[in-house]
Amino acid sequence: MTEHRHRLREFESLRAVVATGTTIGAARRLGISQSAVSRSISQLEARVGRSLFIRRSGRIEPTSDALRLNDKLDPIFETLADIEGAQWATPDDEPLRLIVPPTLAHHFVISRVASFLKANPGKRLQLDIQATDVLISGILELRYDLGLTSGMIERSGVDLLPWRRSKIVCAMPQDHPLAQKSIVTPQDLDGVALIEFLRRLGTRAITEQLFARNGVRPHQVAETATNMAALELVREGLGVTLINPFPLLSSGLEDIAVRPFDAEIYYNTSFVLPSGRPPSELARQVMRFIKLTTPQDKYSTQV
Repeated sequence: MTEHRHRLREFESLRAVVATGTTIGAARRLGISQSAVSRSISQLEARVGRSLFIRRSGRIEPTSDALRLNDKLDPIFETLADIEGAQWATPDDEPLRLIVPPTLAHHFVISRVASFLKANPGKRLQLDIQATDVLISGILELRYDLGLTSGMIERSGVDLLPWRRSKIVCAMPQDHPLAQKSIVTPQDLDGVALIEFLRRLGTRAITEQLFARNGVRPHQVAETATNMAALELVREGLGVTLINPFPLLSSGLEDIAVRPFDAEIYYNTSFVLPSGRPPSELARQVMRFIKLTTPQDKYSTQV
């Protein structure tokens, strides 16, 4: 029995690290020490006989083996959640309260919601569109059942379930000099007009650290809070921007050139759920439907 409990903790640690990207975040989510998380991961790696995570730059990235194992654990932990949280079951006739940021809503989720409702007559959803910080507070306060975000967040009290992964790109007007390059490097942006994101957003801190390490000083011409606003400013010829390509750029945008950016900066598009509260059957159906009906694109991969 004790051995089974140890294995369960190892699996819990694996899932928490995959979801948060750090052992610190995993420890907060599980309510244990960081050393306990690291120990559980090491024990699991020894048990399966292979490395499950790559450690770099203060973060811990799952290998393909870790992601496959995490997928296999999904039904097990869903069953455990059902057993432990039956008292929270949502009646079938209640709508799913879904909250999504503007970019994901207008360029991805609304079409998925429409398809889901057409395929499942009788199911009901309430869709709210708000910024990610409002989304997180709403999930914490149980005003919403499910959220989706690509925001770089670590917050106790919510569970992030990544399902799409993308890498940062550089977007620019089609006639911009950098459009002649096959890949844009941080050094290429020295002195270049750059549209940045507001400081409260996770991407801004990461790109500023990258520029500082490389001794690069772009010329900031504007700051904005949304990907769509940044791309519209690019379209107007104001400068270039560093951006998450999913889902906005998945099918391309007129008058905008996109080039890979030489930096290990990744985005996880995640489902957001309140910690300790198992998702309703309707929430599971919606998550499953979104995963299965998202078309393949050249900028993102399924986690």
